Amino acid sequence: MKPSGIGGQAVIEGVMMKNKERYAIAVRKPDNEIIVKEDSFNSIADKHKVWKLPILRGVLAFAESMSIGIKTLNFSASFYEEEETAKESKVDKALSKVFKDKAEAILAAITMIIAVVLAVGIFIVLPAFAATQLGKVISSDSLVALVEGIIRIVIFVLYVVAISQLKDIKRVFMYHGAEHKTINCIENGFELTVENVKWQSRQHKRCGTSFLFIVMFVSVIFFMFIRTDITWLRYASRIILIPVIAGISYEFIRFAGRNDSIAVRVLSKPGMWLQGLTTREPDNDMIEVAIKSVEAVFNWKGFLGVEDNETGEASADESKTLSKAKQSAVRETKGKSNSQAKNSGNKSTSKNTQNNSKSAQAKSAQKTGSNNKNTNSQNNKNIENKNIKSDNSIKSEKSNQKQVDNQKQESTQKQESTQKQNSSARNNKKSTSGKKDRANTARSNNQKKAEDNKAVRETSATSMRMEPLQARDIFEEEDEILRALDDFVAVTDEAAKKD
Repeated sequence: MKPSGIGGQAVIEGVMMKNKERYAIAVRKPDNEIIVKEDSFNSIADKHKVWKLPILRGVLAFAESMSIGIKTLNFSASFYEEEETAKESKVDKALSKVFKDKAEAILAAITMIIAVVLAVGIFIVLPAFAATQLGKVISSDSLVALVEGIIRIVIFVLYVVAISQLKDIKRVFMYHGAEHKTINCIENGFELTVENVKWQSRQHKRCGTSFLFIVMFVSVIFFMFIRTDITWLRYASRIILIPVIAGISYEFIRFAGRNDSIAVRVLSKPGMWLQGLTTREPDNDMIEVAIKSVEAVFNWKGFLGVEDNETGEASADESKTLSKAKQSAVRETKGKSNSQAKNSGNKSTSKNTQNNSKSAQAKSAQKTGSNNKNTNSQNNKNIENKNIKSDNSIKSEKSNQKQVDNQKQESTQKQESTQKQNSSARNNKKSTSGKKDRANTARSNNQKKAEDNKAVRETSATSMRMEPLQARDIFEEEDEILRALDDFVAVTDEAAKKD
């Protein structure tokens, strides 16, 4: 699995996806239209580098994610407010008089404070109080801290099970599953389509549910070593150390998202099991919303290295799946429109006609805009394809020229080598013929000398017969001459053999 670095959050009828400083919210409106809002968030760590240190960056990330989460939830909820607002209460009137235009912001801040107080009371103070009561029976402080952590986890699980029975929360958990499946599809190396996303896992190691479980687990270890007999200080330590515990838990989640070792998988399993409560199987419409949110902030095609076809058209299988998804979406929209028509029978016809005309105008504008975008994108793709083809033709011509040059060089090298071989063969023939001529001349000379020697011997023999008185003196002189001739012949024979 290749980490993408993107994270997300489920909102009311939508999904928020964040990639570095950019984030986008995709929400399906009551009229079945998907609206996407893109925005950016400048972190404090960009100005103050100290917040990029370990543990401190976890504290900051936790606070900033809470801020973005509240903002995106309010944006998604704005599409599902009742058309006929209820009558203002006395409290609303008083707040509007005092704070005027800032009344809604002040009211949101008050509700946030109340939610934080309730969360601290239920998940921190209540387990600590229960553990202190059990501490009267249990003598070991470490065991009391362990019991406190178990009580905290049990309360959290019961709380999640209770809220999951609400209809709106069930749909939020379904969008939560769509968010996880979409990210898993990209990180597993598959193209971002509805069919590919459907069979992905609903669990992810960087999920906020796993983060909360790690927070509770780390708090057990912390409070085993941090002990005090003063009651108010024990409660205060639980609250004050929340940022530190959150920072340490963030570092583990960050490490687990980039590592897939056996130890990390074992430690991440409890959080993954807990995600079975906070995620549900989404439908195709929810997956489509999650895909829109991802595409607004993340180039998944570049991440996967996927290139578009030269024609710019989708394959037959993809077109079939898209047509099926559109048909199911049309059916659902018809069912929704019929139900809304039945429920809104008491409304005036003028409002309906105005709303229908506005929606028709908006849809037509969107269709024309989408058509223009498609034509522009197709033209751009065609131009890019032409440029690519021209580049490829130039490259092919260059490669052909290189091949021709290489062939010429090889032919010249072959000719030179053949010439060298021929010249060497000629030289060898000349040397061998010269040697043969020398040997033949030496042999002819030796033969001539041998014949001369024979003739001399024959003449000497006849002279000895004719002059017997002087035979001894003459014989001795001739014998010396013959010996000298024999020595000369032997020397010349040896020289001829050596040549």
